[in-house]
Amino acid sequence: MRSDRPVAEKGIPDATIARLPVYLRTLNVIADEGVTTISSGELADAAGVNSAQLRKDLSYLGTYGTRGVGYDVEYLRFQIGREIGSAQEWPVIIVGLGNLGTALANYSGFGTRGFRIVALLDPNPALIGREVVGVPIADLARLEDVVARTSPRIAVLAVPAAAAQDVTDRLVACGVRSILNFAPTALAVPAEVNLRKVDLGQELQILAYHEQQTGDSVVEPSIKINKSTIEKATAS
Repeated sequence: MRSDRPVAEKGIPDATIARLPVYLRTLNVIADEGVTTISSGELADAAGVNSAQLRKDLSYLGTYGTRGVGYDVEYLRFQIGREIGSAQEWPVIIVGLGNLGTALANYSGFGTRGFRIVALLDPNPALIGREVVGVPIADLARLEDVVARTSPRIAVLAVPAAAAQDVTDRLVACGVRSILNFAPTALAVPAEVNLRKVDLGQELQILAYHEQQTGDSVVEPSIKINKSTIEKATAS
């Protein structure tokens, strides 16, 4: 038995929700290889988690597999896809068509995961009118008109930090309730708006931290700080 309510309404932990797309991507690869059933241990190994965690995650969906057989790959793909919304098409708008925004617009994985780029916006006159993936870039000044015409459910922000809050406020005023923010700044949104932040610099710093902990090499700081500098800083 299962409910048709969205995962967010079922009390499913955020960590589990974050892993469901990983399971789905893994199942897609397995299905392409012709595999029809898979054990929890095999699926867990392929997805990079332990089998107990995988079984617990899937139990939130009412999926327990068949003892001695495992999981039906096609059914599990369907069930996870339905839960996380990839079984339907989601219209997406990208705001900011610099290098990052253009790269995101060209990402081929959107289409295979149920996302369709319906509009592109940028304030640069040199970019307005150009097409990326067959979609013309519109003037950011026309954001409200473009949103009304294309009805995006999700907005992706790839704008400079200084412009991000204003663009966010305009999107929210137009009724957009899901925003993925690549701008290097924190945004304020109403409680009913789902906001996800992707900070590439932060992720690199986390990786650098782990590299530093390995102790394999020592990187000299690029800025030399002498004792007097430290004393002055602490004194102030």
